[in-house]
Amino acid sequence: MSETWIILGGTSAIARAFARKCAASGASLLLAGRDLPELKRIAADCSLRGAASARAVAFDARKPAKFDALIAEAVESSGSLNAAVFVGSMPEQSEIDQDPSLIDGVVQDSFTGPIRFLHLLAPHMEERESGTIIGVGSVAGDRGRVGNYVYGAAKAGFHAYLSGLRNRLGRKGVHVVTAKPGFVDTGMTWGIEGMFLVASPEDVADSLLKAVKKKRNVIYTPWFWRYIMLIIRSVPEFIFKKLSI
Repeated sequence: MSETWIILGGTSAIARAFARKCAASGASLLLAGRDLPELKRIAADCSLRGAASARAVAFDARKPAKFDALIAEAVESSGSLNAAVFVGSMPEQSEIDQDPSLIDGVVQDSFTGPIRFLHLLAPHMEERESGTIIGVGSVAGDRGRVGNYVYGAAKAGFHAYLSGLRNRLGRKGVHVVTAKPGFVDTGMTWGIEGMFLVASPEDVADSLLKAVKKKRNVIYTPWFWRYIMLIIRSVPEFIFKKLSI
């Protein structure tokens, strides 16, 4: 069966790696994001790597009025319809503390925009009774930490939404994967102090495709973040609030 992947946030490092791997398997790609010239370059590269088709399309999580056009293009494809969400933004927490208006953009990019898109797409996937959604969240959503609690709150909301969507769509043969990456070598994390065990975008992309194949529900990537976050979640609140992590 032919596959079509809608890739939201297609210029992110993980999305690029994921798109290249999907292209090599002969999938059709809709690479969606704000930077159309860069998306077109990625699409051209994916075509050379074996994609059945690769198109760059405009997507801005803060402009939901334009979501319908992308969905209409996607549903014209035959075969399995899939979506991978890599959208998000993470200003420094100190910048947000100085300018709380930045919160709106973080929440729209990392939570409300993506879930509104997925909610519009969901009925089309239910109708086909097939397909996969990958929602890329973050370990930051597992517990509010002083260094990025606004971003973490948005990702926690995204995780909760994906859990409910998985329950809904699973009844119609559609699978939803929640991915929680740790530190990944991307533009979003460049220059942040204190990072450790940093993964490559290619390794994360491999873990996403493995999760799709094995019908995993929730994954941490790399795998050891499951145990790191288990420890962090287990710290009593009266101790945790004194930690600078």
